[in-house]
Amino acid sequence: MPRINVGLIGQGYVATTLALGVERIKKGSIKPYGVPFADAEMEYRIEDIVFTSSLDVDESKIGKTLAEVAAQYYPDLDIPETLKEVVVERGVHLGSTRGLPINARGLEEGEASLEEAVERIVKLWEKTKPDVLVHLITTEKTGKLSSWKELEEKIKHGDVKSLSASQVYFYAAMLYAETVKPVAFINAIPATLARDPVVVEAASARKSLILGDDGASGATPLTSDLLEHLAERNRHVLGVVQFNIGGNMDFYALLDPNRNVAKEETKSSIVKDILGYDAPHFIKPTGYLEPLGDKKFVSMLIEYISFNGAKDELIVNARINDSPALAGLLVDVIRLAKSALDRGYKGTIYEINAFFMKSPGPAGSKSISRIVAYQVLVDWMLRNKIIPRPPRYSVHDFIPCKP
Repeated sequence: MPRINVGLIGQGYVATTLALGVERIKKGSIKPYGVPFADAEMEYRIEDIVFTSSLDVDESKIGKTLAEVAAQYYPDLDIPETLKEVVVERGVHLGSTRGLPINARGLEEGEASLEEAVERIVKLWEKTKPDVLVHLITTEKTGKLSSWKELEEKIKHGDVKSLSASQVYFYAAMLYAETVKPVAFINAIPATLARDPVVVEAASARKSLILGDDGASGATPLTSDLLEHLAERNRHVLGVVQFNIGGNMDFYALLDPNRNVAKEETKSSIVKDILGYDAPHFIKPTGYLEPLGDKKFVSMLIEYISFNGAKDELIVNARINDSPALAGLLVDVIRLAKSALDRGYKGTIYEINAFFMKSPGPAGSKSISRIVAYQVLVDWMLRNKIIPRPPRYSVHDFIPCKP
């Protein structure tokens, strides 16, 4: 039977929700709501996803099974027995949780050199044979690499101060690709990977994929679609305000200015890309309030000029369960990544990134509304025979009028 082996990097709220949700779907406990192409007859089914490994640095999770971790986040749910088959192993830290209320320790912190830590991670993957790696560590800001050789040298010499955990995990993934098989690395956080030409070239040279950056799951896709709506009607946007307040660890992490800047960069790129001009805007996470938990509060205001100089505005307020919103999308990204690897795709794939990510790679790519990106992705899936027919509400359902 078809199978997609998946390795999780960062066993936080999103990764745990992803694993738990997939296993509950497989068990028949829930419907696959929130998975965009659940009914599209993709060649890989949700049931084909198998989680085979997990990495984290949180001492409260190391050595525990995914079932035990899931119970920490969802104490009132019936946890599938299959999640007992994977144990959370220690990964690399490189200060990725610095400033957070987490007792964290990475392999490179007293247990091994950075180079040895990478070797241990690769050995874990050699044993568990992932086809897809899903990168979901705490939000961190990373710069672009100047060369792959420089990254190799920094890891060899243990230069932890100038490296990010994201870069080290991707480097380990490429070593795995060299020794075992091509792999797809899904970067669902704001770290710059799919937008880094050095990273994309490294993946391409190893017949592997880097998909990203930063999963687009909640307010940002909605904002982009509203901006597309206004642009198509030639309404001039005067300003955009969008903010989010949440109570999960990701929002706590965003209290750090460097992490918040990384998130703001991936959120704000949509305005100029969609409108064609850079309307004044304020789009970023703005606060942490613990009682909100994972269900964040979103508020949005868009002011614009309509016909005959009329000034109108759109006001949206919403409450969104943050982690399930992203986890549901990742179910499809995993399946698409494996289909793309099967067809020999390498480097990165804009058609996938444009729909699922806030800042789609490769470098220089534009953010487009999810309304448009959906049709672009469907067309790519049909061309590659990943789906046999268009999903519902695709433009392919409509027959053009003849003159």
